[in-house]
Amino acid sequence: MKLRYSTTSPFVRKVHVLAIETGQIDKIELVKTNTADPNSDHGKDNPLNKVPALALDDGSKLYDSRVICEYLDAQSGGKFFPPAGSARWTALRRQALADGMIDAAILRMMESRKPENLRSADWDKKQKLKVTQGLAALEADHLGPQLDIGTMTVSILLEYLDFRFKAEDWRPAHPKLAAWHKTFCERASFKKTLPHD
Repeated sequence: MKLRYSTTSPFVRKVHVLAIETGQIDKIELVKTNTADPNSDHGKDNPLNKVPALALDDGSKLYDSRVICEYLDAQSGGKFFPPAGSARWTALRRQALADGMIDAAILRMMESRKPENLRSADWDKKQKLKVTQGLAALEADHLGPQLDIGTMTVSILLEYLDFRFKAEDWRPAHPKLAAWHKTFCERASFKKTLPHD
Protein backbone atom coordinates (compact mmCIF):
# COMPACT_ATOMS: atom_id res chain seq x y z
CA MET A 1 0.00 0.00 0.00
CA LYS A 2 1.11 3.59 -0.59
CA LEU A 3 0.19 6.43 1.74
CA ARG A 4 0.34 10.03 0.56
CA TYR A 5 1.50 12.04 3.56
CA SER A 6 2.98 15.25 4.92
CA THR A 7 4.92 15.66 8.16
CA THR A 8 2.61 18.37 9.49
CA SER A 9 -0.88 16.97 8.83
CA PRO A 10 -2.71 15.78 11.95
CA PHE A 11 -5.03 13.78 9.69
CA VAL A 12 -2.07 11.89 8.24
CA ARG A 13 -0.81 11.39 11.78
CA LYS A 14 -4.05 9.61 12.73
CA VAL A 15 -3.43 7.07 9.99
CA HIS A 16 0.25 6.76 10.89
CA VAL A 17 -0.42 6.14 14.60
CA LEU A 18 -3.14 3.61 13.82
CA ALA A 19 -0.91 1.79 11.33
CA ILE A 20 1.83 1.51 13.97
CA GLU A 21 -0.56 0.41 16.70
CA THR A 22 -2.13 -2.29 14.50
CA GLY A 23 1.21 -3.59 13.22
CA GLN A 24 0.61 -2.56 9.60
CA ILE A 25 3.16 0.22 9.18
CA ASP A 26 5.64 -2.11 7.43
CA LYS A 27 3.02 -2.85 4.78
CA ILE A 28 2.75 0.84 3.86
CA GLU A 29 5.10 2.83 1.64
CA LEU A 30 5.10 6.49 2.66
CA VAL A 31 4.98 8.93 -0.26
CA LYS A 32 5.74 12.48 0.83
CA THR A 33 3.34 14.82 -0.96
CA ASN A 34 3.19 18.59 -1.31
CA THR A 35 -0.50 19.35 -1.82
CA ALA A 36 0.31 22.91 -2.88
CA ASP A 37 2.44 21.74 -5.82
CA PRO A 38 0.43 22.29 -9.03
CA ASN A 39 2.64 19.75 -10.83
CA SER A 40 1.94 16.97 -8.35
CA ASP A 41 0.14 13.87 -9.59
CA HIS A 42 -1.66 13.63 -6.25
CA GLY A 43 -5.05 14.13 -7.92
CA LYS A 44 -4.92 10.58 -9.24
CA ASP A 45 -4.99 9.27 -5.66
CA ASN A 46 -7.35 11.88 -4.21
CA PRO A 47 -9.26 14.22 -6.54
CA LEU A 48 -9.49 16.70 -3.63
CA ASN A 49 -5.66 16.98 -3.58
CA LYS A 50 -5.60 16.37 0.16
CA VAL A 51 -3.60 14.06 2.39
CA PRO A 52 -3.86 11.38 3.55
CA ALA A 53 -4.72 9.21 0.58
CA LEU A 54 -4.09 5.47 0.57
CA ALA A 55 -3.54 3.48 -2.63
CA LEU A 56 -4.35 -0.17 -2.02
CA ASP A 57 -2.51 -3.09 -3.60
CA ASP A 58 -5.43 -3.71 -5.97
CA GLY A 59 -5.15 -0.15 -7.31
CA SER A 60 -8.19 1.27 -5.53
CA LYS A 61 -7.86 4.48 -3.49
CA LEU A 62 -9.13 5.48 -0.06
CA TYR A 63 -9.42 8.97 1.48
CA ASP A 64 -9.88 10.75 4.03
CA SER A 65 -8.37 9.85 7.42
CA ARG A 66 -11.66 8.56 8.84
CA VAL A 67 -12.13 6.12 5.96
CA ILE A 68 -8.48 5.02 5.91
CA CYS A 69 -8.40 4.51 9.68
CA GLU A 70 -11.56 2.42 9.63
CA TYR A 71 -10.20 0.35 6.73
CA LEU A 72 -6.88 -0.35 8.48
CA ASP A 73 -8.68 -1.13 11.72
CA ALA A 74 -10.94 -3.63 9.94
CA GLN A 75 -7.90 -5.25 8.31
CA SER A 76 -6.36 -5.81 11.74
CA GLY A 77 -9.44 -7.26 13.39
CA GLY A 78 -10.99 -4.11 14.84
CA LYS A 79 -9.40 -2.49 17.87
CA PHE A 80 -9.84 1.24 17.37
CA PHE A 81 -13.52 1.32 16.41
CA PRO A 82 -15.64 -0.21 19.19
CA PRO A 83 -18.50 -2.50 18.12
CA ALA A 84 -22.13 -1.33 18.16
CA GLY A 85 -23.19 0.27 21.42
CA SER A 86 -22.50 3.32 23.55
CA ALA A 87 -18.69 2.93 23.44
CA ARG A 88 -18.82 3.17 19.64
CA TRP A 89 -20.91 6.33 19.60
CA THR A 90 -18.70 7.92 22.24
CA ALA A 91 -15.54 7.14 20.25
CA LEU A 92 -17.06 8.43 16.99
CA ARG A 93 -18.37 11.58 18.70
CA ARG A 94 -14.93 12.33 20.12
CA GLN A 95 -13.35 11.75 16.73
CA ALA A 96 -15.86 14.12 15.08
CA LEU A 97 -15.25 16.82 17.69
CA ALA A 98 -11.46 16.57 17.46
CA ASP A 99 -11.53 16.46 13.64
CA GLY A 100 -13.70 19.60 13.58
CA MET A 101 -11.36 21.37 15.96
CA ILE A 102 -8.39 20.37 13.80
CA ASP A 103 -10.18 21.80 10.75
CA ALA A 104 -10.74 25.08 12.61
CA ALA A 105 -7.11 25.21 13.77
CA ILE A 106 -5.86 24.61 10.22
CA LEU A 107 -8.11 27.40 8.90
CA ARG A 108 -6.68 29.73 11.56
CA MET A 109 -3.14 28.79 10.61
CA MET A 110 -3.84 29.37 6.91
CA GLU A 111 -5.46 32.73 7.66
CA SER A 112 -2.38 33.80 9.64
CA ARG A 113 -0.18 33.13 6.59
CA LYS A 114 -2.08 35.54 4.36
CA PRO A 115 -0.72 39.05 3.82
CA GLU A 116 -1.84 41.14 6.79
CA ASN A 117 -4.15 43.32 4.72
CA LEU A 118 -6.06 40.22 3.54
CA ARG A 119 -6.56 38.63 6.96
CA SER A 120 -9.96 38.62 8.65
CA ALA A 121 -9.99 39.05 12.42
CA ASP A 122 -13.66 37.98 12.45
CA TRP A 123 -12.84 34.75 10.59
CA ASP A 124 -10.02 33.95 13.00
CA LYS A 125 -12.31 34.68 15.96
CA LYS A 126 -14.99 32.30 14.64
CA GLN A 127 -12.50 29.46 14.14
CA LYS A 128 -10.86 30.07 17.53
CA LEU A 129 -14.29 29.88 19.20
CA LYS A 130 -14.77 26.37 17.79
CA VAL A 131 -11.49 25.27 19.35
CA THR A 132 -12.24 27.02 22.66
CA GLN A 133 -15.69 25.46 22.93
CA GLY A 134 -14.29 22.09 21.96
CA LEU A 135 -11.60 22.26 24.63
CA ALA A 136 -14.27 23.08 27.24
CA ALA A 137 -16.31 20.05 26.11
CA LEU A 138 -13.25 17.79 26.31
CA GLU A 139 -12.39 19.12 29.78
CA ALA A 140 -15.89 18.10 30.92
CA ASP A 141 -15.65 14.70 29.19
CA HIS A 142 -14.52 11.59 31.05
CA LEU A 143 -11.60 10.56 28.88
CA GLY A 144 -10.09 7.31 30.05
CA PRO A 145 -6.97 5.26 29.29
CA GLN A 146 -8.61 3.26 26.47
CA LEU A 147 -7.03 3.66 23.06
CA ASP A 148 -9.71 4.06 20.41
CA ILE A 149 -10.32 6.32 17.42
CA GLY A 150 -11.81 8.99 19.68
CA THR A 151 -9.09 9.26 22.31
CA MET A 152 -6.38 8.91 19.67
CA THR A 153 -7.80 11.81 17.65
CA VAL A 154 -8.20 14.00 20.75
CA SER A 155 -4.55 13.46 21.67
CA ILE A 156 -3.41 14.26 18.12
CA LEU A 157 -5.53 17.42 18.14
CA LEU A 158 -3.93 18.62 21.38
CA GLU A 159 -0.44 18.08 20.02
CA TYR A 160 -1.37 19.90 16.81
CA LEU A 161 -2.43 22.90 18.93
CA ASP A 162 0.97 22.72 20.66
CA PHE A 163 2.67 22.57 17.26
CA ARG A 164 0.86 25.46 15.57
CA PHE A 165 -0.36 27.60 18.47
CA LYS A 166 2.32 27.25 21.12
CA ALA A 167 1.68 30.78 22.42
CA GLU A 168 -1.95 29.87 23.17
CA ASP A 169 -1.33 27.24 25.84
CA TRP A 170 -4.58 25.32 26.36
CA ARG A 171 -3.41 23.57 29.55
CA PRO A 172 -3.98 26.19 32.32
CA ALA A 173 -7.72 26.45 31.58
CA HIS A 174 -8.12 22.69 31.12
CA PRO A 175 -6.22 20.91 33.93
CA LYS A 176 -8.10 17.58 33.71
CA LEU A 177 -7.54 17.39 29.97
CA ALA A 178 -3.87 18.31 30.43
CA ALA A 179 -3.37 15.58 33.06
CA TRP A 180 -5.06 13.00 30.84
CA HIS A 181 -2.98 13.99 27.81
CA LYS A 182 0.31 13.94 29.71
CA THR A 183 -0.18 10.24 30.43
CA PHE A 184 -1.91 9.28 27.19
CA CYS A 185 0.69 10.70 24.78
CA GLU A 186 3.53 8.62 26.25
CA ARG A 187 2.85 5.79 23.81
CA ALA A 188 5.71 5.06 21.40
CA SER A 189 3.40 5.51 18.39
CA PHE A 190 2.73 9.10 19.41
CA LYS A 191 6.36 9.91 20.10
CA LYS A 192 7.44 8.52 16.70
CA THR A 193 4.91 10.61 14.77
CA LEU A 194 5.19 14.11 16.26
CA PRO A 195 4.50 16.79 13.62
CA HIS A 196 7.41 18.77 12.21
CA ASP A 197 8.06 21.20 9.37
